[in-house]
Amino acid sequence: MFVTVTAPEATAVPVEAVPQSRRRLRPRTLLPYLYVLPGVAFLLLWTYSPLVQTFALSFYDWNLLPTSPKTFVGLDNYAEVVQLPELHTAIINTVVYIGAFLLFSLVLPIVIALVSRQVQGRARTIYQALIFVPFLITPVATSAVWRWLFAEQGAFATVMAQFGVDMPNVFRDPATAIWAVIVIVGWQMLGFGVLVVAAGFAGISPEYGQAASLDGAGFARITRTITMPLLSPTIVFLALMTILLAAQWTYPIIDLLTQGGPSNATTNIYYLLYQFGFQNFDAGISSAAGVIFFLGFGLIALLFLELQDRLSFYDN
Repeated sequence: MFVTVTAPEATAVPVEAVPQSRRRLRPRTLLPYLYVLPGVAFLLLWTYSPLVQTFALSFYDWNLLPTSPKTFVGLDNYAEVVQLPELHTAIINTVVYIGAFLLFSLVLPIVIALVSRQVQGRARTIYQALIFVPFLITPVATSAVWRWLFAEQGAFATVMAQFGVDMPNVFRDPATAIWAVIVIVGWQMLGFGVLVVAAGFAGISPEYGQAASLDGAGFARITRTITMPLLSPTIVFLALMTILLAAQWTYPIIDLLTQGGPSNATTNIYYLLYQFGFQNFDAGISSAAGVIFFLGFGLIALLFLELQDRLSFYDN
């Protein structure tokens, strides 16, 4: 006689019944963190680790030699660096750079992007690409070309001589050297600003302008009351980038063409840190100045983040 035995059916355990501690240990839940782990590791290695070392070095007197001991001086480096006239000059020049670059990275890109919107088809892409090309040129090549253009026997001097104007070497004149650096860097940054503004315009629906034109609104009124408010997030972003990165944009041109001169007329806060640390071999003063600039720009960034919702208008 054969007896048939039926095995009991397996009952499915609901997910809610699985202990939360066991669910946390599943490899699938850890997978997203593994994706970001390399980026976080490099961020800690190349950004936050040097930042902590800079803050620690700001309390010591050290000449960067491995065989030389570090002498703890407390807050003396901070007290000394704020009294240096070079620091005051570098801060003033940095403010001048920021104010001038707001024209090249914000005002002119908006005007050019508005004009390029009138160009139709592939011609608009070619037009914007030609403006963006200077941003791709390396600072070394840019410096070489502009050094020749601004030289005493260069292209600009030759043209000005035809009108009876004697043009000196602008890089050796304290009154004109900073404006030459502004023109060079602004010429390069103009394409970046146009690209960002054009991307902002692409995110604005043309239906708003079309509806306003049916109601009798002209191009100027549509731009003032519709386009510019919807472009406000892009404007805030470009303004913040200009304030935070103006000194960084000018650093390679200053290093290649003027070395901060003549008479510190073109130096900025980034180049001043380089001079303190790698020309004067004073790691303490350089680190103290770096910490001060980091805190200053950090406060500016926090201020912009707080004001972003108030200054920006989003299409909801």
